[in-house]
Amino acid sequence: MGGAMRHHWLLLGACGWVLLILMFVSKFITFRAVDDYGERVGGQSWTVPGTKMIRPVPVSSLQKTAPKPSDQSSAVPPVTGWQSEVERRSELLSSVCKNSSLRNLTHVSISKFVLDRIFVCDKRKILFCQTPKVGNTQWKKVLIVLNGAFPTVEEIPENLVHDHEKNGLPRLSSLKPQEITHRLSTYFKFFIVRDPFERLISAFKDKFVKNPRFEPWYKHDIAPAIIRKYRKSHRDNELSASGLHFEDFVRYLGDADGRHRMDRQFGEHIIHWVTYAELCAPCEIHYNVVGHHETLEQDAPHILKAAGIDQLVSYPAIPPGITRYNRTKVERYFSGISQRDIRRLYARYQGDFSLFGYPGPDFLLN
Repeated sequence: MGGAMRHHWLLLGACGWVLLILMFVSKFITFRAVDDYGERVGGQSWTVPGTKMIRPVPVSSLQKTAPKPSDQSSAVPPVTGWQSEVERRSELLSSVCKNSSLRNLTHVSISKFVLDRIFVCDKRKILFCQTPKVGNTQWKKVLIVLNGAFPTVEEIPENLVHDHEKNGLPRLSSLKPQEITHRLSTYFKFFIVRDPFERLISAFKDKFVKNPRFEPWYKHDIAPAIIRKYRKSHRDNELSASGLHFEDFVRYLGDADGRHRMDRQFGEHIIHWVTYAELCAPCEIHYNVVGHHETLEQDAPHILKAAGIDQLVSYPAIPPGITRYNRTKVERYFSGISQRDIRRLYARYQGDFSLFGYPGPDFLLN
């Protein structure tokens, strides 16, 4: 009798342990499944591998939830004051455009180069100025959907987005002068900016370090030319993208006189580090909205609403934290750069810092 009871309790205890182990394994499997899903989505939508994805917060929710503070002093505005923030940005831009001391850095003519940067959506009367390295791929997807080529942004092949012969997005430069004038004066116009130095780091990493799309000219043409001109000593085996240092890149960008001939040689590949003023002519063209990469979670849904398209298309999912300004990263990249070269670089991009309210890089100079 006692032996039978002991056997019974041992059996119950063993069952209990099995249940506990199954519960633990179940939770672990669920956790991995979420990670794997995030990783798969990340491979399709402007992210780093393994990052979980989130959907944009609906406008109604944004009006109730304030964003988290950023370590960038140009700051995330309270969402309830988004329209006043848009007006503040517009007033600042207008004020800086009137500053005669910065005129050479802020005013450019509306040339074919500028018109080439502006994509047209005639169906919804929208103009979008491309500012590379600020998440432009996603806005192109939005316009492609609005033009009717695809029902959702998720269904657009990545290789089609950048194929300007096939993606169905006409450039403003392709139209007649009177058609250009009409659209500039009547269409909803916008573009996106981010901290100028952080954008340069992104351009350097994308084109000279990772180069995820096959663009051999950065490795075989542009990098060797920069190294030859801006590195005091080099060996032939360093004349490739793998040998290009960020310091070389900074010296090239900050060379007010010497880089112009090189830029003509490089052609339109330089758009990834050309200033916002040169790309979009914001002192000559009145844009309805200038969005900021640092506040894109708030700006994107409001831009869609301001353009009257929020019921027609959604902005692609934004990985958590990817838009946040990373001062530590900026400090790390500039840690080996001389103050003279930083000052020269800032002198070139000072117009962008001023036009869009980004604080100067004093923390790199002190």
